[in-house]
Amino acid sequence: MAQMLALVILLGILYIGDVVATKTKAWIPSVFVCAVLFLLGYWTFFPKNIVEIAGIPAIVATMMMYLLITNMGTLLSLKELRNQWKTIVIALSGILGIIVILFTIGALIFDMQTMIVAIPPLVGGLVSALIMSEGAANAGYDDLAVFAIVIYVIQGFAGYPLTSIFLKKEGNRLLKLYRSGEMKAQEITVEEEEKLEKPRLFKKLPDRYNTDYFKFFRLAIVGCLAYFTSTALAPIITVNALVLCLLFGVIATSLGFLEKQPLQKANGFGFAIMALMLFIFDGLKNATPEMMLRIITPLIVSIVLAVIGMYIFSLIVGKILKVNPNMAFAVSLTALYGFPADYIITNEVVNAVTTDKKEREFLSSHMLPPMLVGGFITVTIVSVVLAGLFVTWIK
Repeated sequence: MAQMLALVILLGILYIGDVVATKTKAWIPSVFVCAVLFLLGYWTFFPKNIVEIAGIPAIVATMMMYLLITNMGTLLSLKELRNQWKTIVIALSGILGIIVILFTIGALIFDMQTMIVAIPPLVGGLVSALIMSEGAANAGYDDLAVFAIVIYVIQGFAGYPLTSIFLKKEGNRLLKLYRSGEMKAQEITVEEEEKLEKPRLFKKLPDRYNTDYFKFFRLAIVGCLAYFTSTALAPIITVNALVLCLLFGVIATSLGFLEKQPLQKANGFGFAIMALMLFIFDGLKNATPEMMLRIITPLIVSIVLAVIGMYIFSLIVGKILKVNPNMAFAVSLTALYGFPADYIITNEVVNAVTTDKKEREFLSSHMLPPMLVGGFITVTIVSVVLAGLFVTWIK
């Protein structure tokens, strides 16, 4: 297949996802539509390496991930992270719900080894799925090795629409309070707006020198520092470099080295999201029909039980912490997909709920930070820790 033909097909799928999400006002998220179309494509005429043919090999996607996650860190201040302690507790409670339900009910229906392999991929992303898949293969469980990968690939089919539904309920609730005057948007002064436009360390730099390349350069420096810090810590403790990208993005913005959302201001955000989403959907190439038939029952049951566990535990903890149950459950659901789907779904819901710019800014300020923090706590941090522990339990 020619490169440009592959690119046209893949971009067409992403656009169809956007159209469906817009038409249904985010009741059917674009990521769900795209995942279905990619799966059908791989089962029919797609070359297995269609994403690479289109020009997005793994190494490019990794670069985009570093830039995007560092960029996401600029959305959160250190104060905001402190303010999100309830989000962190709720996200952890959702993970606890998955573990409790699968180790009790799930183990009774199937067996403990299947549940041990299932939990880390359910809680997280590709890294945890690969760790469990390799561990199962080394222990001689070939089906469980495949199961670990497929559960990571398929779990979003449950997470995407559920998140959209509950976020939309939360968005409508917040909007009602905002319109009635019970909640107010944070007022930003002209001076604060100027601070958001240009980082403090470069406020005297003439605009003509604050080019797109300079924004990319500073963003890459922060990502590079995160990578080398992760490498330096490796002999002592394993800290995912992408976790540090988020943290370093927050710190760099607080110190005045990065402005808010530099990737958007450098006109690179849309392309970066496109590249990363194509790379994520590329994971569906290994989910063949035969493979799905072999593991369909434990796959569906595990995901259903995990969602039930998340719902019960997040509901209880959310009630204790006085967090709306819709928002609490949505935060827990980020464990099923993480970044960038959490960012995309939240923005789709905000855009679907209202067309007013100020109302969208109000909703984003209340819904986006907890969704981003929840996704990083579950997928990027806890899932890798759990995989490192659970893989030693495979017998």
